[in-house]
Amino acid sequence: MTDKSITGSKGEDMAAAFLREKEFEIVIRNYRYKHSEIDLIVRKRNLLVFVEVKTRSSALFGEPEAFVNEKKAAKIFEGADQYVHENNWNGNIRFDIVSVKLGDSPEVVHFEDAFH
Repeated sequence: MTDKSITGSKGEDMAAAFLREKEFEIVIRNYRYKHSEIDLIVRKRNLLVFVEVKTRSSALFGEPEAFVNEKKAAKIFEGADQYVHENNWNGNIRFDIVSVKLGDSPEVVHFEDAFH
């Protein structure tokens, strides 16, 4: 495993634990469809949330959430559309970002309804 994938995996673990504390059920991790990957799909009652987790060792090159661009969002939309179709989901959906900064004092920040 590369340093980048170890960092990403650690961030996803922290994001999943954070969302569980907020009473979300983790439905699936690392859902893939074609060229799309959704880090976490979580659920709370009638709300299905597609979560992009961005992890950085520090904010030296910018805040983690700033690295979700239009191209990445489009791929997430494509994957989410497929997941909703496959699972006949009829409830509400939302797209969130969880930003994770590792280091001496790790920080997790949840941005609800981060992109549309």
